[in-house]
Amino acid sequence: MQNNCQFGMIGLGVMGQNLLLNIADHGFAVAGFDTNTQKVAELQQNATVGTQIFATDNLPQFINALQSPKKIMLLVPAGPAVDAVLQNLAPYLNQGDIVIDGGNSFYKHTNERVQRLAAQGIHFMGMGVSGGEEGARRGPALMPGGDEVAWHHVQPIFEAIAAKVGTDACVAYMGKDAAGHFVKMVHNGIEYAVMQLIAETYAVLKHGLHYTNTQLQDVFTRWNSTELESYLIEITADIFGKKAEDETTDIIDIILDVAGSKGTGKWTSVEALQLSIPIPTIDAAVTARAVSTFKPLRNSLATTVQKCTGEFTITENDCKSALYAAIIVAYVQGLHLIQQASVDMNMQVPLANAVKVWRGGCIIRSQLLTTFYDVFVQHPQTVQLLEAAPIQQLLNTHIQGLRAVVSQATQNGIACSALASAVTYFDMFSTAYLPINLIQAQRDYFGAHTYQRTDKDGSFHTQWQA
Repeated sequence: MQNNCQFGMIGLGVMGQNLLLNIADHGFAVAGFDTNTQKVAELQQNATVGTQIFATDNLPQFINALQSPKKIMLLVPAGPAVDAVLQNLAPYLNQGDIVIDGGNSFYKHTNERVQRLAAQGIHFMGMGVSGGEEGARRGPALMPGGDEVAWHHVQPIFEAIAAKVGTDACVAYMGKDAAGHFVKMVHNGIEYAVMQLIAETYAVLKHGLHYTNTQLQDVFTRWNSTELESYLIEITADIFGKKAEDETTDIIDIILDVAGSKGTGKWTSVEALQLSIPIPTIDAAVTARAVSTFKPLRNSLATTVQKCTGEFTITENDCKSALYAAIIVAYVQGLHLIQQASVDMNMQVPLANAVKVWRGGCIIRSQLLTTFYDVFVQHPQTVQLLEAAPIQQLLNTHIQGLRAVVSQATQNGIACSALASAVTYFDMFSTAYLPINLIQAQRDYFGAHTYQRTDKDGSFHTQWQA
């Protein structure tokens, strides 16, 4: 198959293998490389009969199998492994070749690689991939960014394999430099937030309204046929119906309440702080995972700290409204961050493209995204979604449910930091007057930082002490 393959993949783990099989199934001749001979064999064994797949553990053979310009995707662990692969590839690359990093790389590292390889005449792209192993095999959401010339070369391949919403492929050019990986990073931050909001709603239903797991499965199944329809709501319903090995115990009840993470949510929070964009619901989700790891301390304090209890008067419908409103706010925060980063770093991200891609194939796909997409298509200059009338109408309809749930959960000692942050964010942005004038007075008092006034222009300082 010398010089016959249209696309190559380095890294034949589950994601790399499934993406390559997906590409082959759509009629493209592909080559796969991995130093692990077992993974090479698995790719060949799993290939659909009649597809054109060349698999090898020999790098020169892999390179020789590719057409020029070579189109090579990396699906290896983020960090030093990416640079190691690029170093090994360097002797085999020619001007005009295309390299795509499909892992969860930190976007600043992608920026460095784009610039370094551009100086050598190599087109480099960072591409976010969402949807897990099943999405990779049957239709992922793809977020490519970087070299636009490279995008046009690989566009037919990625449009063929991406998830579809109607006739729209869930892939689009995200913008310059590391735009693809930045959008994927924020996607993951929103994912953290939505998962935490669902978990807190579960806690209110379970401990406040005393729903059984059977009732919870029914609730989330019903909610998934409403405006809350989404992948995460769908799988939550499935989780409450799953039994452990003994076929009697609900597996949710024996899962330890300690959450793992791979760092992308934290990256989102850190970068938002650097850009001075508030994303408190995403931050609350990151914090909740961190708190969960202090299990022994939590167990100890749970036996000594007294919490108030009271009667729950909220309803299931209040919980539904609370979750819906808070999820809207989480998306609003993430999209605002992307918009500001795009301006500050000149990534030129079309927000409509990000929302379009997220509508299918990815973990945060939801019915809500169609509403957001319509807003950005009709009003492409939208900076913050709270400005949009359709979003205001949705929040005005559901915000009272969020207020009620947060109030009663807090009174009864049920932690709901993400839900609470969402209503506070909404209130702060929809308030003409904030008590920050006092903070500015304090800053001027102890540090002579000056302040502005409402009655005249300029900067002012007061001698506060007589």
